[in-house]
Amino acid sequence: MSKNKFNTQNQLEVEGKTYQFYDLGKLSAQDKVSKLPYSIKVLLENLLRNFDDLHVSEKDIEEVINWQSDAEPSAQIAFTPARVVLQDFTGVPAIVDLAAMRDAVVNLGGEAKAINPQVPVDLVIDHSVMVDYFGNDSALRKNTEREFERNQERYQFLRWGQKAFKNFRVVPPGTGIVHQVNLEYLGQVVMQDTDDAMLYPDTLVGTDSHTTMINGLGILGWGVGGIEAEAAMLGQPISMLLPEVVGFELSGALAEGATATDLVLTVVEMLRKKGVVGKFVEFYGDGLANLPLADRATIANMAPEYGATCGIFPVDDATLNYLALSGRSTEQIAIVEAYAKAQGMWREDGEAPANYSATLALDLSDVVPSIAGPKRPQDRIALSEAKGAFVEHMQILGVELEDNNVSQFADEGGANAIGQEPRENAVPIEINGQKTQLQHGDIVIAAITSCTNTSNPDVMIAAGLVAQKAIARGLKVKPWVKTSLAPGSQVVPAYLENAGVMGSLNELGFDIVGFGCTTCIGNSGPLPEAVSAAINKGNLTACSVLSGNRNFEGRIHQDVRANYLASPPLVVAYALAGSMTINIAEDALGFDENNDPVYLKDIWPSQQEINEKVTSSISAELYKEKYADVFDGTPQWQELSTPEGENYAWPESTYVRNPPYFDGLSKDIASLSDIKDARCIVKVGDSITTDHISPAGAIQAKSPAGEYLDSHSVAQKDFNSLGSRRGNHEVMMRGTFANTRLRNQLAPGTEGGFTTYWPDQDVTSIYDAAMRYKESKTPLVVLAGKEYGTGSSRDWAAKGTKLLGIEVVIAQSYERIHRSNLVGFGVLPLEFADDQNADDLGLDGKESYTFGSLADKPKSINVIAEKEDGERIEFTAKVRIDTQSEWHYYQHGGILHYVLRSLAS
Repeated sequence: MSKNKFNTQNQLEVEGKTYQFYDLGKLSAQDKVSKLPYSIKVLLENLLRNFDDLHVSEKDIEEVINWQSDAEPSAQIAFTPARVVLQDFTGVPAIVDLAAMRDAVVNLGGEAKAINPQVPVDLVIDHSVMVDYFGNDSALRKNTEREFERNQERYQFLRWGQKAFKNFRVVPPGTGIVHQVNLEYLGQVVMQDTDDAMLYPDTLVGTDSHTTMINGLGILGWGVGGIEAEAAMLGQPISMLLPEVVGFELSGALAEGATATDLVLTVVEMLRKKGVVGKFVEFYGDGLANLPLADRATIANMAPEYGATCGIFPVDDATLNYLALSGRSTEQIAIVEAYAKAQGMWREDGEAPANYSATLALDLSDVVPSIAGPKRPQDRIALSEAKGAFVEHMQILGVELEDNNVSQFADEGGANAIGQEPRENAVPIEINGQKTQLQHGDIVIAAITSCTNTSNPDVMIAAGLVAQKAIARGLKVKPWVKTSLAPGSQVVPAYLENAGVMGSLNELGFDIVGFGCTTCIGNSGPLPEAVSAAINKGNLTACSVLSGNRNFEGRIHQDVRANYLASPPLVVAYALAGSMTINIAEDALGFDENNDPVYLKDIWPSQQEINEKVTSSISAELYKEKYADVFDGTPQWQELSTPEGENYAWPESTYVRNPPYFDGLSKDIASLSDIKDARCIVKVGDSITTDHISPAGAIQAKSPAGEYLDSHSVAQKDFNSLGSRRGNHEVMMRGTFANTRLRNQLAPGTEGGFTTYWPDQDVTSIYDAAMRYKESKTPLVVLAGKEYGTGSSRDWAAKGTKLLGIEVVIAQSYERIHRSNLVGFGVLPLEFADDQNADDLGLDGKESYTFGSLADKPKSINVIAEKEDGERIEFTAKVRIDTQSEWHYYQHGGILHYVLRSLAS
């Protein structure tokens, strides 16, 4: 069947070459098409180009052409991304699944090579380096050595995958962070098929929620679970509802002293209040002319934090300038400009906005220096109010803080205060030969980390200038602060060196600890022993400040209870202050050699200083040089032995194991059976994150996962993290709901992965209770509040749920990716009706639950909860299987099972 059903195929001349493209301007309904949001135009082109009357029909294309800004999403479309990006925490289990699928498809009578990526796939290893060593020039080397020691089996497996699968490239460890590498190198904006010279928009999905960073470059893409990404890799389109699009108008320009970080925290706060979960957000307005692409990428990166599927910017001069700066070819830049203008996807100042489902606006000049915390990215605090907000937070915890200011006490030499004066509720410690005290509010981690900000030269050079000026005034970092710098690409240290500020960062302890996500994903490494001991002895609320995108409790470090997001220069400033009990906007950070106070304003660089350094230190040649060998890796990577063969020879390993998902899989699908007499194993409140469900951090010795590793003769020092062991289902199912900050209402008075096993009323680990329920073939239920599954696009939050025997989750609302992942792994997501919740209905989790039939694919279902005394509570819940494709996946037991059967037949 001809794909040119709507007669839109056309030619485009660019610098003497002729290309083919699907021209939106040739559609008859031009009035409607011209007013569509940028992102909807990209979806429309995607459907026109992939029309096959199977996955994409005429009706689907008409639905997009007639997109109604004020309509409730109901039209289902099939989006076919041009490529897929992975990181290693989610990428390793994805490749494990593909390897297992090769075994399974052979068992079903098919060929192993049928399981192979059908679109280009890039995996960037960035999640595995941990900050074991810091504060000296050997930290990078030592952390890299530990990374390879811990992860050799995983890396050998990935090297096998690189050979065994076509269309699959691996960016080795020590190179950078996936989203920054994608922004600086992989992203094309416009792609071309060399076979027929076809031009089309660069689109993608990725197994990390911050895949949206690429939206800053005008590329439509978002994070999906590993399960959905694997299906996309295997050529399956992504079924989705045609979304609402919220327009966000930007005007004006940032004021002196305000950064892109301050802006994005403001945007997150505004959009969370607006409510954009499951929606697209599109930025427009004349303020974009004052927003360089790196700032746009920072805003796009945090789309998961404001809850949107994506946060996209259109293509304009800033896009072309960035492509040129980052070393893209002049040919590619010319193609991007010509294509965007031909398709009506080019932004000009003063143009009329598209039709949007809703709008909101921000004058950039209203943005003020800010941080966010202590537990959520949307909880923005103006810097001038940060101290008061922390004091109030402690009051909520029942702790009254003394109004003393650590840095107001100059030490004997007068150069820099380190808290020699006695402090209320302080625990004496000795660290690095200095005797001092640790108290509530002290900052024990200060990390310049994450692609969110290390991709932005303005804030990185600003951090270096703050360090340089602080040293000139004799300031030092407080001795209890663990400092680190983890750039998102090799380009960053190169331009910091060129700008003459790298040495100053190093002198304050911000030495490079690795090229990866580190602290932002919880790979912050151990605190100094004295600091950790003091926190636990005094039951102190210690703090972290990081330039990342997430600060959920239990994520950054298990000893750190209050976590704050801030710009890189503010991270440096807080490391100098050493405490959240100091108002760094007004109080002194320390004292100079004359015992004169030094304030933040004294060491804060002007925008002119920053601009001059950026201009003189960054060039296209720098990007070209650093990305010339991006796929080569270090000698350690190149020397790894690589297994051979189409099918993986599974070794005895505690990192990579053949999962049980496809055991006993037949070509025939069973009818959906009713779920009866299920018991509740977890009952939680609002904002339960995927970190709560499937933590990525350290493995505790006295936990089911730790005990499993111990039983396999793994020394505790080699436990590594849960994130690094996602290729082993035995570890991961034991780590499900094992976050040390999880508060399960079925085990009151405990914190961590505990529950009550009802038949005996034993309080035990969630894993042990689940295995006991499994013995009696008792299905399990989770009860939850609003925003269940917020945060990372963590497929193990769904896989672990299913492997524990949990068949149903009933929540007030879901974050988009996790709901999709639950369906994609055969777990039924239900939603309480009419703003009800478990408590309103009188559900305490002790009941047994029976659910109505799913045979007719209902939109709602009857639930009967029976209490121990025989009382029955009946209610109706909404079935959150949103599309027909999702029903197919659920009926098959999951999306991978569906794909396997399709390929085998």
